[in-house]
Order: sequence, then C-alpha cells, then structure tokens
Amino acid sequence: MPVRAYELMIIVDQDVDDQTGKAQIARVVEMIEAGGGKVPTVDHWGRRRFAYPINKKNEGVYSVLEIVTEAPNLDDVDRFLRLADEIVRHKLIRLPDSEATKRGLVAVAD
Repeated sequence: MPVRAYELMIIVDQDVDDQTGKAQIARVVEMIEAGGGKVPTVDHWGRRRFAYPINKKNEGVYSVLEIVTEAPNLDDVDRFLRLADEIVRHKLIRLPDSEATKRGLVAVAD
C-alpha cells in the first residue's frame, strides 16, 4: 500500500479541561502510531469561536494533526473520535500528493 498524508482537525468541547482534551489528542496519536503511522506535527490552535452554535455551544478547542500512514487504522481513529463525548467535531482529509510533498510529509515518487 502506498504511504499517504492526511490532515486531521479535532475540535474538543469548550467545557473540557485542557488536560483531558490533550489526553484525547494523545490517544489519537497513540492509535495512529500503533498502526504503523507517524504524526509529524500536532498543532494546537487553542480556543476558537464557531461560525454557528454546535450543541448549544459557541466555542471549541482546535487541534490539527498531520498524519503519514498507509491508512489501515484510520477507521478505528474515526470511530474513536465519533464516540468520544469530549470531541465536538473532527474532519479527516487526505492531502493531495503535491501538497504532501511540498510540506515534506512524503517523498517524491520517481
């Protein structure tokens, strides 16, 4: 299987303390690494205002992860995030090969 690059944005509930929120992000990183993937960067954006209320809340704590993997374990990560009460929303996208190469996440294919 080819190695692909992904970007995962996770929004943690505003009422969850920082330690619990970061523990959820750490658990996601552990799951990806256990499946043979790598998480080169975890960017914590902090508290941001939503464009519209979600579950009667106006803010959330954002984090963005860059992931490099063959993707056998991303279904498990997606399921974990859907079931976690602390997670308001998450979005996983596959980066185009040109963008992944530009960011230095994957090597240029010969």
